[in-house]
Amino acid sequence: MARHLITSAIPYINGIKHLGNLVGSQLPADLYARYLRGRGHEVLFLCATDEHGTPAELAAAKAGKPVAEYCAEMHAVQAEIARGFRLSFDHFGRSSSPQNHRLTQAFAGRLADAGLIREVSERQMYSRADGRFLPDRYIEGTCPNCGFDSARGDQCDNCTKQLDPTDLINPHSTISGSTDLEIRETKHLYLRQSTLRQQLSDWIDSKTDWPILTTSIARKWLDDGDGLQDRGITRDLDWGIPVRKGDAPWPGMEGKVFYVWFDAPIEYIACAQEWVDAGKGTDWQRWWRTDKGAADVRYTQFMGKDNVPFHTLSFPATILGSGEPWKLVDYIKSFNYLNYDGGQFSTSRGRGVFMDQALEILPADYWRWWLLSHAPENSDSEFTWENFQTSVNKDLADVLGNFVSRITKFCRSKFGETVPEGGQWGPQEQALCDELTTRIRAYEGHMDAIEVRKAAAELRAIWVAGNEYLQSAAPWTSFKTAPETAAMQTRLGLNLIRLYAVLSRAFIPDAAASLMDAMGTGDDGWPGDIEAALTALPAGHAFTVPEVTFRKITDEERQDWQERFAGIRT
Repeated sequence: MARHLITSAIPYINGIKHLGNLVGSQLPADLYARYLRGRGHEVLFLCATDEHGTPAELAAAKAGKPVAEYCAEMHAVQAEIARGFRLSFDHFGRSSSPQNHRLTQAFAGRLADAGLIREVSERQMYSRADGRFLPDRYIEGTCPNCGFDSARGDQCDNCTKQLDPTDLINPHSTISGSTDLEIRETKHLYLRQSTLRQQLSDWIDSKTDWPILTTSIARKWLDDGDGLQDRGITRDLDWGIPVRKGDAPWPGMEGKVFYVWFDAPIEYIACAQEWVDAGKGTDWQRWWRTDKGAADVRYTQFMGKDNVPFHTLSFPATILGSGEPWKLVDYIKSFNYLNYDGGQFSTSRGRGVFMDQALEILPADYWRWWLLSHAPENSDSEFTWENFQTSVNKDLADVLGNFVSRITKFCRSKFGETVPEGGQWGPQEQALCDELTTRIRAYEGHMDAIEVRKAAAELRAIWVAGNEYLQSAAPWTSFKTAPETAAMQTRLGLNLIRLYAVLSRAFIPDAAASLMDAMGTGDDGWPGDIEAALTALPAGHAFTVPEVTFRKITDEERQDWQERFAGIRT
């Protein structure tokens, strides 16, 4: 049994996330965590809400609430939606937690002691209309690199280029919309990332198994232009972690907070402390400190490609620079973007289907299956209502659901609601067992490698194999002349349902649980010996015919949803 630490990029607190956010980090992380638990491994799966910085302040102001109150409310909302999608976090924390305050300040102190933080007098945008300095996310303008007209002051969402507010063309305040901005001097702390460039470069070069998407983005940030630059870690904001050097004040930094990019990744570690303090675990350090047992932990991160630079460079720089034995990530699974019906999903612009809306339309498994089977791994992918309807109807209803319905109803009509006795396997059954053995081993390989779409395709092929067997064996025909053969074929079909439930649980957990309940078994052991797995339910074992496992989406529903969710959330 191996030990696996899994973290998903922590979502901003500023509103409910869309399906693109879900498939870019949390959902594939949950798939992997569920799969590893199913294989018997020890897993700690952590996520949290990212509550500091300008997105939180702006969203709270828009909602007319104090920012702390707004964050508490939205954390509860996001946690409930995560439960709705069956995201199996061991803990869903908050970057505003006392644990993260202490740990962030401790990291800053260690970095300062190591000479990796310098104080910089810099010129920063000040809005006379707002009467305050404007941190980068309070400023928008035109990107000088690609011409995108809504680039933020820290990064362009369109081309992902890192920016400073002064780089923007025609900048304006996102608070008031004012263009009456001027440059004033202020002091901030900078992390001297550039001094760690070679160490980071060697570390990234050692990760030969990382996805090309991950390493290409990391190398671009390291090597383009002047290479890795020092980066500010403080901001002139009211809401955030106060700048302190461990337990001590930081002279000259009074009234400032740490920049969200610095404290948010540290929440991954703090979240484990929250997990213990909440009474869910007993020892967080064995997951995060290599001197406390974490050296044998496999740490995997999941994120969208826009988060890759901070997780391959800035957060590792914080950990390496501290000089302490913290666990570094072993594998970063990054994703491209999921687009929406000819455009882009956007939380800030309210474009697309959002997680709460999705759950109002259909249960979580429908969404989980489509999103994971169309995960944007090698390139951007696109959600369309036509494709969603087609995939759900063909994969879930016609293949898996139809198989379950046919075999259980046939058994009930001919043998009752118990697994029937019958003859021995013949060549057809052995051929199915051999095919399933090959496919299940391939499925395991894809899941171990976190090849999400390939795993989904293999799982569907496993379902198809059962349908093809059932169609070919035709127990309804065998029953007329050889009822013992029909009984054997039916018994195999019922055992396939249990096997499918075990294999499919990571993708469609609710349906898998319902199938296990219908089969009247708690035997969810992973299938090592496939022949044994196909005989796990013995003759005489009672079952019930389940309700419709997956219903089809009608053309009328699809048309209604297309109109209701035309791209702008109101």
